[in-house]
Amino acid sequence: MAVLTPADRFIDVPGGRVFARRWSGLGKRAPIILLHDSLGSVEQWRDFPQALAAATGRDVFAYDRLGFGRSGPRTDRPSPQFILEEARDFFPAIQRALGLGRFILFGHSVGGAMALVTAASHGADCEAVITESAQAFVEPRTLAGIRSARDEFADPAHFARLEKWHGSKARWVLDAWAESWLSHDFASWTLDPFLPRVTCAVLAIHGDLDEYGSVEFPRRITRSVKGPAELAILERCGHIPHRERSAEVLRLVAAFLEVHAQEAS
Repeated sequence: MAVLTPADRFIDVPGGRVFARRWSGLGKRAPIILLHDSLGSVEQWRDFPQALAAATGRDVFAYDRLGFGRSGPRTDRPSPQFILEEARDFFPAIQRALGLGRFILFGHSVGGAMALVTAASHGADCEAVITESAQAFVEPRTLAGIRSARDEFADPAHFARLEKWHGSKARWVLDAWAESWLSHDFASWTLDPFLPRVTCAVLAIHGDLDEYGSVEFPRRITRSVKGPAELAILERCGHIPHRERSAEVLRLVAAFLEVHAQEAS
C-alpha cells in the first residue's frame, strides 16, 4: 500500500473520497489546481507540479477524480454531462476541503475543458485558467485518436501500464473514457455555452501535432472567452506539452500569471 506523506490527504466528495496532494511554493499567492486528463492521475503529473510551484512561487494542488488513481472506485458510467458534473458537483467539495479562496486552474486535455466550465461558474474566485491540449468540441481527430488508443490497450502489456497508475480501477478508467467520447449522446458536446461566461484570463496551450485534436480547439477557446486570452501553439509537440516541452510550458505559465494573476488576499 502506498504511504501517505504530510502533503497528501483524502477528501469526501459525492459518492466517495478523492486523493489530493500539495506542493509548496511561496504560499503568498493564489494556488494552482491541476485537473488531469481522461486516463490521468496525481502521480502521472510526475515532477511537473513541483517545477510549476518553483517557477510561479505558488502552491500547487492536484487531485485524482473519483474512480482514478488513489481515489475511491466508481461503478457507474459517467453521464454525457460528466464535464459539467465535475465542475458543479465535485470541485466545490475540493475547494471547501482545501480551504481555497481565490485560485488558478490548470487543466490538461479533458481537464482543461473541466477547468473552463469550473471558471464559468465560479466567477471572481477563479483568477486565471491555463488549458493544455483541451478539447472544445467533438472533432473527428479526437475520436480517431481514442479508437486507436483503445485498440492499443487490448495488448496486455500496454494495459498493464494503465494498471500501474489506477490498479483495479484501470478497466473502468479506460471504458469510461472511450465509451463516453465515442457515444452518440456525446457527439454534440461543446464548450460553446460556457466560454462566454469565462471572464478571467485564459492561456490556451496546444501542440501542433496533438493526436487528439487540432489547433481549432485553442483558437475557439481564446476567441470565445470574455476575459483576456492568449494562444500558444507549440511546434513539433503532441498531446502532453508539460512532458514534451516542460521548460517552455513553465516559462509560458509563469509569464502569463505574472501579468494576469494577483496576490492572494
